[in-house]
Amino acid sequence: MASAGLHGLIDIQHSAPVEVEVKSPPASYQKKTTRIREPPSTIELDDIAFGNRYNGINSSLPQTPQTEFPTGTATPKTPNEMESSIPHTPLQGDTVVMMQTWNNPPINKWRILCCCMIYFGNGINDSVVGALIPYMEVYYQIGYAIVSMVFVGNAAGFIVAAFFTNATLDRLGRAKTLILSELILVAAYVMIISTPPYPVVVVAFFLLGYGFATNLALNNVFCANLQPSSAILGAAHGSYGVGGIIAPIIGTAMASHGILWSRFYFITLALRVGCIVFVASTFWSYEEDEPVTLLTALERTASRQAAIEEPVSKLKSLGEALGNRVTLFGALFVFAYQGAEVSVSGWVISFLINYRGGDPAHVGYVTSGFWGGITLGRFVLTHFAPKIGEKNYVVILTVGSACLQLLAWLIPNVVGNAIAVSVLGLLLGPVYPCAQTIFTRLIPRHVQTTAIGFIAGAGSSGGAVAPFTTGLLAQAAGTWVLHPVCIGLYGLMMACWVGLPRTRKRTE
Repeated sequence: MASAGLHGLIDIQHSAPVEVEVKSPPASYQKKTTRIREPPSTIELDDIAFGNRYNGINSSLPQTPQTEFPTGTATPKTPNEMESSIPHTPLQGDTVVMMQTWNNPPINKWRILCCCMIYFGNGINDSVVGALIPYMEVYYQIGYAIVSMVFVGNAAGFIVAAFFTNATLDRLGRAKTLILSELILVAAYVMIISTPPYPVVVVAFFLLGYGFATNLALNNVFCANLQPSSAILGAAHGSYGVGGIIAPIIGTAMASHGILWSRFYFITLALRVGCIVFVASTFWSYEEDEPVTLLTALERTASRQAAIEEPVSKLKSLGEALGNRVTLFGALFVFAYQGAEVSVSGWVISFLINYRGGDPAHVGYVTSGFWGGITLGRFVLTHFAPKIGEKNYVVILTVGSACLQLLAWLIPNVVGNAIAVSVLGLLLGPVYPCAQTIFTRLIPRHVQTTAIGFIAGAGSSGGAVAPFTTGLLAQAAGTWVLHPVCIGLYGLMMACWVGLPRTRKRTE
């Protein structure tokens, strides 16, 4: 009984096999941990639209740049692998500076106008000296060799300022340094107005040179770092030319009517007081508006930022500036340029009187024509410099100036000489602002003020040495030596210009 029940439980039936339908499993959605290099299957990502990497450019979808890994390189996983895969950290010289423009920030328009006012006063001071020298000789009973010491004192002030301008700027800031330079000029004009003994006048011109060198260095750097730099420098130095046109006329008119020669400087004194107010109202917040330096995220680490902000000693900055080839060649270039400019302005009248038989009452206006050409050239011709290229433009203008100087020497006609001298000024005018633009591009930013100050000082010394040398040669051989001296100075300009390194295109 029990065996029967057990047999029924485990009994094996030998029946025919039954066919069972086996179905395929549902599609699985794979997730791969490796980077997909082939187009994905339609099952996995059929609802996702791809960009131009797989399906071509789809204008209806935003295009997002994708990071490409080199072939055969696995995705970095550990911190060490990620650090080694990051590109190298740029050096300090690789940082990009966002340059300001003439109207951004808007206060730059007033700052440029302030620079033009300062240059206007500089032009008045420099151009009136030649008109007042005859009256100074009569008042002090001295000759040309002694009276020319004012040029030497002025040049000495420029050279001394070149060694201290950058240190003063670092200690006081731009606004206070400019105000200090204007206060030095005010003190010098007060000394001259009092008509002191002649040695004191030489000391006053030394102070004038120091003050002019300081504001010239700071304003040249400021204008050259704005866009468009050539046009802005042209306007600033064009204002210098405007002062150069009107000052001899006013000074001669005052002195010829019996007014003491030193009283002319009341005009420059009032102008400098106005410059102090203008500087204080426009440049006081300059440090807060300085161009922003763009750094990569990696450069913003503490160690990198500390290295960038590490202060450079004043002596090291000066040594680096003087060791720069651009500073040396630029100084020689401006030395020759200023020497030719001041020599033509100071001696062309004597040449026209002695060798062309010109009437002193009429040929005196040739100097105004020369300065008028310089002014027009700086206001108008500088706008063509960016189209042609500042470096090529200076070559063209220098060669043209040498040709016109040769014409003024060889054409035996007063009118022809006067026209040649005026056009000579037109071509010489843009040379200085265009050259300053190139110097600023080639000189490292952290030593620009020191280097530009030294270049300006050397230029002023050329404006004193070349006219003085021309006068000594003219006393021995005649005033015709003006032209070969100037042509030789143009040749020196070309040699220095060719010796400059190639300019690098600034990244903005």
